[in-house]
Amino acid sequence: MKATAERFDGRGVLKDARRVVVKVGTHAIAKATGRPDYPALRRLVSGICALRKAGLEVVFVSSGAVAAGIEALGLKARPKDVMGVQTCAAVGQARYITEYEKLFGAEGVKIGQVLLTHADFEDRHRAQNVRRVLDGLVANGIVPIVNENDVVADEELKGQTFGDNDWLSSLISKLVKADALVLLTTVDGLLDAKGRRIPEVTSFRKALSLVKAGVKGALSKGGMDSKLKAAKNAVESGIDVVIANGRAGGTLTSLLAGRDVGTFFPAATL
Repeated sequence: MKATAERFDGRGVLKDARRVVVKVGTHAIAKATGRPDYPALRRLVSGICALRKAGLEVVFVSSGAVAAGIEALGLKARPKDVMGVQTCAAVGQARYITEYEKLFGAEGVKIGQVLLTHADFEDRHRAQNVRRVLDGLVANGIVPIVNENDVVADEELKGQTFGDNDWLSSLISKLVKADALVLLTTVDGLLDAKGRRIPEVTSFRKALSLVKAGVKGALSKGGMDSKLKAAKNAVESGIDVVIANGRAGGTLTSLLAGRDVGTFFPAATL
């Protein structure tokens, strides 16, 4: 956890973060076909490793498995049926975890895969087990790579999904008592009506009015509204949040150095 910092220091509080949850969306690491974008993956892994070398603890939440499965199976779009999504996830998850193992391994970093569903958070005992596992991995210098377990989850039948891992990342942030949550996407942050980046947000009502609910890509199930809801959930628990461009080089190191990158959502004062 970060040292005591003045809550009115704006982005400066990010420089004091010690435990960070980094979540990347599908479109930030996949091509239009769903195939993993290897240069983007290398930049992302390099950024996470740079944070670790600077002494930060990182929990990594990665989307992309279903999209990779879509491409591998020769499909044109994300399946609408649960069985189709589960099949794509099973195929695509292997692709991503194999690539992450290579990339992190080249930096001398070990990884551990953690796949979760809603049930893991609804039951107190299971949630505590998840927290212990994540804490244990981090304590041993291992980067946990978390994803929704689409292979066995049937929440889509009930209309319950994590929203391209946005909501999942906020739950993980609260569970591990993170100092900051970084949501990486394909734009520079929350944009105003003229397409200009908004540096900081303190009113979620105003922020939500700028986006259309449910707008998403063909390969994923998230959108900016999903990220804002996840940000609100984390902020209300005292966690600073940044939505930023995951395709830009140096994003992670810049924003956690307190620089004006992405859209900053200051944690609520508790």
